Amino acid sequence: MSQYPDSYYAASSNRGDDYPQLMGEHSTDICVVGGGYSGLSTAIALQEKGYQVTLLEGAKIGFGASGRNGGQLVNSFSRDIDHIEKHYGQTTAQALGDMAFEGADCIRDLIKRYNIDCDYKQGGFFAAFTDKQMKGLADKKALWERFGNNKLELIDGNKVKNIVDTDAYVGGLVDNHCGHIHPLKLALGEAAALASIGGKVFEKSKVIDIKQMKEGLNESVIVKTAQGQVTAKTLVLAGNAYMGNLQPELAKKSMPCGTQIVTTEVLPEALAKSLIPSQYCVEDVNYKLDYYRVTADNRLLFGGGVTYGGGDPASIKNFLKPHMDKIFPAMKDYKIDYAWGGDFLLTMSRLPQLGKIGNTIYYTQGYSGHGVNTSHLGGKLLAETICGEHSRFEVFANLPHYNFPGGRLLRVPAVMMGAWYYGVRDKLGI
Repeated sequence: MSQYPDSYYAASSNRGDDYPQLMGEHSTDICVVGGGYSGLSTAIALQEKGYQVTLLEGAKIGFGASGRNGGQLVNSFSRDIDHIEKHYGQTTAQALGDMAFEGADCIRDLIKRYNIDCDYKQGGFFAAFTDKQMKGLADKKALWERFGNNKLELIDGNKVKNIVDTDAYVGGLVDNHCGHIHPLKLALGEAAALASIGGKVFEKSKVIDIKQMKEGLNESVIVKTAQGQVTAKTLVLAGNAYMGNLQPELAKKSMPCGTQIVTTEVLPEALAKSLIPSQYCVEDVNYKLDYYRVTADNRLLFGGGVTYGGGDPASIKNFLKPHMDKIFPAMKDYKIDYAWGGDFLLTMSRLPQLGKIGNTIYYTQGYSGHGVNTSHLGGKLLAETICGEHSRFEVFANLPHYNFPGGRLLRVPAVMMGAWYYGVRDKLGI
């Protein structure tokens, strides 16, 4: 499958000409597998540093999570710094905390330097349903401020409607270090940026085999597709949830999970502006959270839910519309124009996995729902280590990368049981 899903993003991206399919034999310094944010950010950084980079995408640029997600630049990681400190030590926590807010800056830098039109707007809001959740957000504010995020503000119930016009929340946390974008436009803009500085981009070029080669002291990698192959000094695997079993060692350490999004018809401008007066992106702080924002053309984009093992519920509209109507009762009278899903990659630790296989293969994967920002950080770190600066990359590489217990057979039901438990806690407010 190589066509985009029938999403609002695909319909509004104004994509140009396709990139060619890989044909025949090619050689390059760096081969990157995956045309999403991880691969694109890595490729741009390395091409800028003087390497010749060839990027292979199995479908189309941004086909996977990078072109389907909620478009929210959420800071930090899926596990926060206090958890990291408790389980991995203060030194590791400090190092990861120092990088926790860098991904959004990477995105803003690319947008500015390459003039990428992706509907960027600044600001986000974490919404609390209960006083207990507000206490958690106050703790998060103090934690994030320890690591340099000074753009945070706690909002009580009296001020919520200045942010989002709903009676559902008791308060929340404003984060002006984050923001939101049109994700497919960003991916396409990054691909165009890569091509503009001499990087080679190929679509519909699914990798089917990888061979590590060694002749004396010289090592290389041969990357094969159905119609061609690339010989490279270094390979970067950045396919995340869409890489399948290409590298079984990595597949054992992660699990695809699905999330879903709907987008309304175009709303009257006054209504669209009244729903979220701040124009921030919003997400609640439930374990199984909802997230939403207003698009540049005045639609409400609303996402949520998780399907473990990947895939979508039978009816995305029927699944998400009640969630939307609960937050915004006025939406009951407006129809859904688009509904789609996509997979992200979950790890056992819920921390990103960056690492190395042998001397020639690097990988980044498993952002566990925080991929927009963290994928760009991951790309920057991979470029650093390939260029000889290893310290920041090794902070992630040295984290334990656990296999899911029981393999593919048991990983889905085990995680589902955990999700059910936390879902019950959300509903009970405990």
